[in-house]
Amino acid sequence: MSSGFQKRFSQLDSLLTDLRPYWQFMPYAEKALPWNDINPALCDWLSAQTPENLESWKTDTSSLCNAISQFVPAATKLHRLCALTSTETERYSLPPYLNTGIPGRKWQQIIAFNDSLPSESDINWLEWCAGKGYLGRVISASRRQPVVSLEWQKQLCDDGQHYADKNALPMTFIHADAFTPEADKLVKQKQHAVALHACGDLHVTLLKKAASNGTRAVSVSPCCFHLIKGNTYQPLSETAKASTLTLNKHDLKLPLQQTVTAGAGVQKKRFVEVSFRLGFDALQRHLTGRDAYLPVPNCQKALLNEGFDTFCGWAAEQKGLKIPAATDFAHWLAIGESRFNDVERMETLRDIFRRPLELWLVLDRACFLEESGYSVSLTEFCHRELTPRNILIQGIFRDEKMR
Repeated sequence: MSSGFQKRFSQLDSLLTDLRPYWQFMPYAEKALPWNDINPALCDWLSAQTPENLESWKTDTSSLCNAISQFVPAATKLHRLCALTSTETERYSLPPYLNTGIPGRKWQQIIAFNDSLPSESDINWLEWCAGKGYLGRVISASRRQPVVSLEWQKQLCDDGQHYADKNALPMTFIHADAFTPEADKLVKQKQHAVALHACGDLHVTLLKKAASNGTRAVSVSPCCFHLIKGNTYQPLSETAKASTLTLNKHDLKLPLQQTVTAGAGVQKKRFVEVSFRLGFDALQRHLTGRDAYLPVPNCQKALLNEGFDTFCGWAAEQKGLKIPAATDFAHWLAIGESRFNDVERMETLRDIFRRPLELWLVLDRACFLEESGYSVSLTEFCHRELTPRNILIQGIFRDEKMR
């Protein structure tokens, strides 16, 4: 009999598969809205949206789904399938010195994550991909239980251990790579393993090791799904392996492009960079005679201050192109600025698929844990305004005989 997670995964999988033309593409590669043939009314609606309208939709996904549903009826069902309960509580009173060196927003995330973890006695904790052990210090201080913190950067280990020793926190830092056999030995049965925003294969590795070892409990908030070793996503669960969806790294970035709000300065910088990239793309299509998008690497943001022609020179060098001296850069920049508005419209539609795809990936992890013998919960450990990556996967091993 299928679980609730399997049923929800199947529903999401069916919708995401059927609606692939609306989200599984690269907006930068499109010179116009790509749905004129299959949904011209949607294109007309998007084209009528002002930049101010597009910006406002970013903060109100529910209203956006309702608006889009007149053209894509499944939008509201997608939104409903993403509903999760909240575990926000205030359970621990912590000494003020614990937040030393931790940015305010990160500190609030750590507090919310720690408050969402179960209270357990006679347990050791494993902090996976610990950095300086910010989460571990809160766990050890609030529960007075030992924490082993795994981190691959030695300086962060040294800094974290120094802080723990100075403040008499029961923490032990281990300098090791999470992908090595040395890390395998740290994942044990009588243990609660935690990872807050461990990226891609790092948190997947922890889940696999925990399941293999029958670790008593595991709590993970996933992040950066695209940081994987392969070119395409490899499902964990048997449930997800039955899906026909194939996700590349560009697809896996879609959930991470979800933002909360952006100030005017950030919006202006984004307009400049995206317009520059799209303008160069139009120029390179003209120069090469190939009507295909040419990805350009990330650049130092200071380069954008030197103007569009300088950016084009840099981008051309990266791609082995030569730009004629008489090039009318103003012409190509104008094309880039015009295309920016269409990219924003495409991204607005893709907004409604960000959380569903994230939940598809999270449900794959939840189903994997269930298949491995865990009782699993999925919750939001904080408001999305604090971090859009607010999903918490928690698994408690069911077979007590293995303790």
